Amino acid sequence: MKRKSRMKRKTSETDIEIKFNIDGEGNSEVNTGINFLNHMLESFARHGFFDLEIVAKGDIGVDDHHTVEDVGILMGEAFKNAIGDKKGIKRMSHALIPMDDALATVAIDISGRSYYVLDMQFTKPKVGDLSTENVKHFFESFANSANININANVTGKNDHHQIEALFKAFSKALKDASRIEHNSILSTKGVI
Repeated sequence: MKRKSRMKRKTSETDIEIKFNIDGEGNSEVNTGINFLNHMLESFARHGFFDLEIVAKGDIGVDDHHTVEDVGILMGEAFKNAIGDKKGIKRMSHALIPMDDALATVAIDISGRSYYVLDMQFTKPKVGDLSTENVKHFFESFANSANININANVTGKNDHHQIEALFKAFSKALKDASRIEHNSILSTKGVI
């Protein structure tokens, strides 16, 4: 079973192509036009052992909002497409990841329903070229388009460390929840 997908999304604000392999080796080639987002998505791929290729062109001359949002939407769609009918997956998982002063806790349910909670506070409006307000927007967009639950809490003093711990915890939890453990659909409804 090959759990991978290739997706495209083109709007008047962005033009994005993503290749997502759930059962990869942690390889990535990411170019979103937003350097700090590239770094976070490369970290996501490496720590979750996902193979991820992203080429995104967006109206970053306006700001980074549309690109971050649409990358989140398309990554969620690519994940949803790659995971398929969810037969045999562990479905739920969590990760607790420290990075110096920061601690990120992320719980995931690949439930077929979207819901998103992220509790974290920032001390400044940007880290590098990424607006900190768009970190939350990325995860909300991913959860909604992938139809998964993401419940996360991050504490710390350094915004870079908080964001990086969050992406690492997200990747670890998503990878573990995607793991094939059995031969059935883990739901009393019989579908996820």
